[in-house]
Amino acid sequence: MSSVITLGCCSLGYVSQTEADKIVDLALAKGINHFDVAPLYGEAELRLRPWMKEHRDEIFLACKTRMRTKKESAEDLNRSLDRMGIDYIDLYQFHGLDNLTDLETALSPDGALQTMIAAREEGVIKYIGITSHRPPTIIKALEHFDLDTVLFPLNYILKKYSCPENNYAPIIKLAKKKNVGMIAMKAVAKGPWPVSLADKPRETRPHSTWYEPFAKQTSIDRCIWFALSHGITTIASACDVQLVQKIIDAAERYTKLSLKDQKLLIESAKDLKPLCASNTFYSSNLKCAPPCTLYEKSDDVSVER
Repeated sequence: MSSVITLGCCSLGYVSQTEADKIVDLALAKGINHFDVAPLYGEAELRLRPWMKEHRDEIFLACKTRMRTKKESAEDLNRSLDRMGIDYIDLYQFHGLDNLTDLETALSPDGALQTMIAAREEGVIKYIGITSHRPPTIIKALEHFDLDTVLFPLNYILKKYSCPENNYAPIIKLAKKKNVGMIAMKAVAKGPWPVSLADKPRETRPHSTWYEPFAKQTSIDRCIWFALSHGITTIASACDVQLVQKIIDAAERYTKLSLKDQKLLIESAKDLKPLCASNTFYSSNLKCAPPCTLYEKSDDVSVER
């Protein structure tokens, strides 16, 4: 059974082993058993390796692949197993599968889904999921295959500026109907970084997330409570070690928000901008546009932040 907070191991990929160890130790001490990692998260898989030796049975380990073909995804899976020094992964997910053409490739006879099905039959993975920033793609995937989990953005700012390209409500409705686990990401996302910081290197920004997060505890409380009030399974913590403790604290104090309180919170976002508002999820007049590519280049490796 998953903890209500998932340790987003992206936060571990850009810090030292010593700093990563402190976060993992905190997570385990707080009862967090769901860890989410990916090959694209810097050195995160290697940071987890020492912990897998003694704590593998305590951790529900989720990993991902950005590869869409059978051959490439099999190589990706084996590389992740090797880097973490393990022989199985609990949940293996299509990573950032936004494009419908990519979905078609992944679900084809030569697609990544075949790697996952074979790995599940062999006991190398236990469950199959999808992560995406585009709800219509998740819906299409759920209609074509019995996925075990879906991971998607959920926050009150997206709700304020809801449109088909970011409306998570249909995902929640279908996931509940199919008894699919729901994992929320970007729960504490405030919006895109201000222009003055948008083009700065990650290490020079106040936080290592690719978006500007809420940072005050009271604001994080509201974000976490809003997401949990939707009946989701778990929330992935943001990709910044500074925020992990605050997100855990918010969950420990969780109070379900009434519909009235949710509406007030949604309305409070009227002066904020949703993620990628300038040129992706929304055009300048806040009408829906094609979904954004949520990856930046860093040392020749695409990294989600």
